[in-house]
Amino acid sequence: MAILAKLQVEDPSASLPEGGNDVHSAKTTTSFGNFRLDRVRRLLTNDGKPVRIGSRALDLLIVLIDRAGEVVSRRELVDLAWRGVAVDDAGVRVHIASLRRALGDGRDGARYIINVSGVGYSFVASIERQALEARSLPTASPAPRLTGRVPPPPRLLVGRDDVVNSLVELLLERRFVSIVGSGGIGKTTTAAAVADRLRAEFGDDNIAFVDLGAVSDPERVPEAIISAIGCRIGGADPVEEILNFVAGRRMLIIFDSCEHLLDSTSGLAARLFQQAPAVHLLTTSREALRVDGETIHLLSPLACPIEECPTAAQALATPAVQLFLDRARFSGFNGELSDIEAPIVSGICRRTDGIALAIEMAASRVGTYGISGVANLIVNNVDLGLVGRRDAAPRHRTLESMLDWSFKLLNREEQRVLSALSVLVGLFTMDAACSITNNGDHDSANVSRTIVTLIDRSLVWVHQEGDTVFYRLPDTTRAYAAAKLAETEQTESIAARHALYFSKLFKATALEHGTYADIGRHAPHIGNLRKALEWTFSNEKSRPVGVQLAADTAPLFLGLWLLNECRHWSQLALSFRGDLGEIPESEARLQEALAVSTMYTLGNTPEVRNALERGLVLSEAIGQAPQQLRLLSDLTLFFNRTGDFVAALAAVKRSGAIAERSGSPEDRINAEWMMAASSHMAGDQLATIAHYERGSRLEATTGRPKINLFGYDDRLRAQISLARCVWLRGSPDSACKLAIKAIDDAAEISLPSNYTMAITHSVPVLLWSGNTVESALYIERLLVHAERLSLKTHTSAALALRGEWLLMTGDFSTGVETLRQALDRLRRERLHMLTPTASIALADGLSQCGNHDEARATIDGAVSSAREMNQQFYLPSLLRTQGEIILRRPQPDFESAESSLRKSIELATMQASPGWELKAAVPLARLLIQTRRTHEALALIGPIYRAHSEKTGSTDLIAAASILEAAPCDVHV
Repeated sequence: MAILAKLQVEDPSASLPEGGNDVHSAKTTTSFGNFRLDRVRRLLTNDGKPVRIGSRALDLLIVLIDRAGEVVSRRELVDLAWRGVAVDDAGVRVHIASLRRALGDGRDGARYIINVSGVGYSFVASIERQALEARSLPTASPAPRLTGRVPPPPRLLVGRDDVVNSLVELLLERRFVSIVGSGGIGKTTTAAAVADRLRAEFGDDNIAFVDLGAVSDPERVPEAIISAIGCRIGGADPVEEILNFVAGRRMLIIFDSCEHLLDSTSGLAARLFQQAPAVHLLTTSREALRVDGETIHLLSPLACPIEECPTAAQALATPAVQLFLDRARFSGFNGELSDIEAPIVSGICRRTDGIALAIEMAASRVGTYGISGVANLIVNNVDLGLVGRRDAAPRHRTLESMLDWSFKLLNREEQRVLSALSVLVGLFTMDAACSITNNGDHDSANVSRTIVTLIDRSLVWVHQEGDTVFYRLPDTTRAYAAAKLAETEQTESIAARHALYFSKLFKATALEHGTYADIGRHAPHIGNLRKALEWTFSNEKSRPVGVQLAADTAPLFLGLWLLNECRHWSQLALSFRGDLGEIPESEARLQEALAVSTMYTLGNTPEVRNALERGLVLSEAIGQAPQQLRLLSDLTLFFNRTGDFVAALAAVKRSGAIAERSGSPEDRINAEWMMAASSHMAGDQLATIAHYERGSRLEATTGRPKINLFGYDDRLRAQISLARCVWLRGSPDSACKLAIKAIDDAAEISLPSNYTMAITHSVPVLLWSGNTVESALYIERLLVHAERLSLKTHTSAALALRGEWLLMTGDFSTGVETLRQALDRLRRERLHMLTPTASIALADGLSQCGNHDEARATIDGAVSSAREMNQQFYLPSLLRTQGEIILRRPQPDFESAESSLRKSIELATMQASPGWELKAAVPLARLLIQTRRTHEALALIGPIYRAHSEKTGSTDLIAAASILEAAPCDVHV
């Protein structure tokens, strides 16, 4: 926040954004004791130091202060602080307790909030209010939407209310809590209840659920977390992406089912706790993670009746029996528990050791066998072996015994189907289950009925995702069933059916690169796709299926921004591309996926270009116009990023020709947007405007295209190019408004790369105009946004812009060091699109610091490089800076400086860019006046100044007007 800090000294109007939940008197600060509450900034300080306090606790404090001395009822607190959110009394107590801890209420005799028993709460400390001017910043880009949804809270939370309340307080206080217990004991259910209780504290958008049960490979743990928390951009180091994304963001993350991934999850959890102080972490596991910061909560079994022969009333007072009867009623049991049956039910619960899942499975058979029948089954056929075996080393033996008992309760067909279902990972549809478990001897209707029976017996769980019903085996049940499947000879055949099913499904789905608007509805399949890909590539005979599956699912991995996985599967599939046979369109899809994922994870490498050009050869051979257009768009972006603007324009022209032949209005619109953006960077500003206007006319008649190529919106790129072009054409005020609108529009686009791209290329318009205030705010936003999403190239761009801003505000030494760092990064990442601007700023900064020789060498090298790469767009600015650097030398070479400045104006004129002309004309006019050629100076600068349709909005216009006004009347031109 270095820029923001500097702005607050130079410009008192700059401030942090206002909070959104103040109840009264939003423009005052309130002091009590050593505390000070700033409502505008939503900041509580103690002796000037920020106090860590939850947003909901802060809302409560504001309500109580506004009603200081009055007793505020719990209902009034909920109405004022939660506003429409359903919160029970326990939730209020939790937040009041959290608030008291933050204030140190009761410590050293300090009293702030008292509880009036049975009535409510009152703020009793003396307070003092002061007026404060509220100020604001532009709104931030929207946080990426979380995809890891917390399971719905249990319909009936039996015997866990006190546990959940305790966990809520513990989690708010210590931040890192692990719920540890045996399989099936209710860890996930308890975690879901805790999350539900904390929704008001964190908000739905800041609670993420990471289902590690769907992950088998430890290396995939970071990507599962990335997907769940909504960080959609991949990179070379996924762990750093996670840490950058959550840094400074207050949220609750739940790691569910860690026991099979302890090594990978424990280290990551420890780093999250240490490096993300605003993150609260809740994990569930059969074994503690055993890392620093972890607070372990041992989840006890549900209490069973302690009496040998309890009455019905005594039995019903215990949570184990309550749960048993609740689930029994769902199995068809409609009676009331009698005193005779109470000891039998108590015995069943004790035999299950109070483990919730075991109780549920036993109860699920009551409708069929009755209470006594279930007890007989357990006694005669299943030996759970819990008593006397609690010191057994393998922690899963108790659970395995329980599941073995459950398995024996099933008939042979139910056992076969449950075992076969173990091949499915995470969520699956009924169609997938029927197709995979149907071995040909049974019709789908019978298989479906069997699965319904398994659902009734709690062996398969139902999961609602939007309008679609999915199913899921609990992780421990799935592991047990997989072991049973391994005892048969069906493992390979079922794995083959699994792979074939998902191969056919995604072949029929026909996902396309770029059409990511509704991609999230396919996300539940990702676990099964991973498994299918792993199995097919491990089996030589099934490898062709794997290669085709990788091609068909590549758009899903890209659309979910699982870029490392996309690169892995695409690269692996292409290494076996001979298995594709005569399917060039599939290879082209893989090449495109490899190019996209590689560019974002490894940068603008030759591998990206090779993949795109190979894909183009294939798509041209088969005449696939849409695929050619996508690949050419990708190739255009690659060339632009690497600074080869001529090659980019040539690729776009190929796109235009294909779009015209295709006859598709959408193709033609995208082609016009791409032509506008590429023409701008090629230095043809008149063509930029013409293509933008043509694209706009087409869009007005056909509607806006929905495609998003290579992670960017082509219309947005054209919009940004227009803003830059308008500035160059002489309308700086209008250009700045267009640039800010482009940034605001980008914030509404779902893919986060659009927002960073918009700031990267729009902020230069503000800097060209000398607008250091607004540019500073957007540069800081860019830096924070890019670092959180691990967009490394945009982080480098942000550093370059920050360095340029520092020079403009007079901090030359810091600016130079920042630019050195940025330029080094840009070169490593081959982002030569931006290296000329960074080189211009660095050379200028070196000159301002008196390092004249290094400054001259830097600018001369940049000019030479631009000429070598034919970067015509940057040459006017480069030559102008070269001339200014020559003039700053202790003994300036006026002739060389004048030559550079005149060449700059000449090239700017060729590009129809009076904005560039004026930037060079101002220092040249001053040089001419200094050398007593005032008439020549005015003849030079006057026409360029008059060519600007707007005479305000830039420091260059101010300087030109000053030169013209200072000239004697007899020499005006």
